[in-house]
Amino acid sequence: MLIAYKTEINPTNEQKTKINRTVGVVRFVENKYLAHNIEVYENGGSFVGYMDYSKWLNNTFVPMHPEFSWIKDVYAKAIKRGLQNVHTAFTKFFKGESDFPQFKKKRNQDVSMYFVKNDAKTIIQVERHRMKVPTLGWVKLKEKGYIPTHSPSAIVKSGTISQKADRYFVSVLVEVPDTKSELNLDNEGLGADLDIKETAIRSDRVTHKNISKSAKVRKLERKLKKEQRKLSRKYEAEKLRIKNKEIKKGEATRRNIQKQVLKVQRIHYSLTNLRNDFQNKIVADIAKTKPSNVAIEDLNIKGIMKNKHLSKAVAQQKLYGLRTKLEWKAKQGYFELRMVDRWYPSSKLCHNCGEKKVDLKLSDRTYQCEHCGYTADRDFNASLNLRDAKEYTVLALL
Repeated sequence: MLIAYKTEINPTNEQKTKINRTVGVVRFVENKYLAHNIEVYENGGSFVGYMDYSKWLNNTFVPMHPEFSWIKDVYAKAIKRGLQNVHTAFTKFFKGESDFPQFKKKRNQDVSMYFVKNDAKTIIQVERHRMKVPTLGWVKLKEKGYIPTHSPSAIVKSGTISQKADRYFVSVLVEVPDTKSELNLDNEGLGADLDIKETAIRSDRVTHKNISKSAKVRKLERKLKKEQRKLSRKYEAEKLRIKNKEIKKGEATRRNIQKQVLKVQRIHYSLTNLRNDFQNKIVADIAKTKPSNVAIEDLNIKGIMKNKHLSKAVAQQKLYGLRTKLEWKAKQGYFELRMVDRWYPSSKLCHNCGEKKVDLKLSDRTYQCEHCGYTADRDFNASLNLRDAKEYTVLALL
């Protein structure tokens, strides 16, 4: 069983330089590979795979252009994984599963340094407080004892080092023994209605509030808006400086812009951490109740995002991320995850008598059945219907 562990590291200045250089080279090679395939397509050629491009890059391009010899100065496996990522992005685009691949930008920090054990004899050593990474040596871990130390039952297969808001993180894939919790089929199932107003309304009368409405998140969002306005003004000042050819002020201005970018990135990182932690607590709380199954609705997130009035609220809720976390918990054997069809009228059905209320509006927050007089909260009624749904798809098998 493969489990990913991610934790913050504390590299030295020399190690930071190596990481930044490797990430920069990977970004350059990825963009060059993307541009090459675009050029080949425009000239009527066929798609170039990442293996063929890697051979051409190392055996033809670099020897013919000595000024690009710095490409070979970094970890080769990281470059190869970067090319493979672009190849995968193209494959998904050809299948219609994603949009056309985009060029990587430095400020987005969406490129990482990949490392892997080369053969069966090579071991990526992990100790309680440090980890040995190829080309970097021993790197200090900030969270001691989190990653399992090397043993016959826990082997580090590969990993990546990434940067976020001027902080460095390592994510490793560890092979551990397959241990699953015992599922009690006699326990009652659980229905969870995922919503925008509240994150989740459960059939056991537990409601998980919307964290975007909390005081801490609202305070950070106000601060983010303020810092983004400052950054925008600095960019406008930089454009004006370039227009007026004020060369002397250029270096100081760019440094100030970078400082402001870092402030914005840190606030974004804090908001992301708050939302991820909130979702982890929801999933853990569901697992503690030990249900035999959890039923959720297959929401059309992409379609909802097209609504300009709801898109921001839906994006902040990260409902797909919550579904992914539930899937992972189900794969560990805590419960069976059931996906009910998106066209199932969970909100319109009366849980008491089964009558369908066709004229139910979105503004009707209380469900009142005209047939039997049943009255309940709209979302709670939906969660009960999801729990008792007869037609569903099992997303995570035990």
